[in-house]
Amino acid sequence: MSVKQITAFLENKAGRLLEVTEILSQNGVDLRAINIAETADYGLLRIIAKDSDKAEKVLKDEGVICTATPVIAVAVSDRPGGLNGMLKILAKENIDVNYMYSIFGHIGGLAYMILQVSDTENAKKVLIENGIGIAGAGDLGIN
Repeated sequence: MSVKQITAFLENKAGRLLEVTEILSQNGVDLRAINIAETADYGLLRIIAKDSDKAEKVLKDEGVICTATPVIAVAVSDRPGGLNGMLKILAKENIDVNYMYSIFGHIGGLAYMILQVSDTENAKKVLIENGIGIAGAGDLGIN
C-alpha cells in the first residue's frame, strides 16, 4: 500500500514556510510527517497529512505549486540497527532510496520511515518477504 505525499515548491525566503503551515493550520490540516530540502533558489516541502487530498487542495487553492507522489511507509524496529536492516534488504535487491524521512512518533515499538524508491512495487514485495511491515493509511492515522 502506498501513502500520498504532497510536495510543495517554496521560494527560499524567510517566512515562506510559516505562510504555508499557516494555510494548512487555518484549514484544519493535521500533519503526520514533514521534510524540508533546499536548493539555492527554492525549497521542497514534503508532507504526509491526515487528509492528503485536503492538504493538496488547500495548497493549490492558495496558489502553492505542489504535486502528489506515492511513497511507502515502512515499519522498522525502534532499536539500534532497525533502519540498517531494512536498508540492507533494499540494497541487496538493488533498489535505490531516492530520499527518506521519518514520521512523527512511533507506535507499538515501531518507528515509521517514509521512502521514495526507484521501484515501489518491488521494494514493497521484498520488504514484506523479509518480515518488514508496510504501513497503510490506517496504521498512520491518515485518510
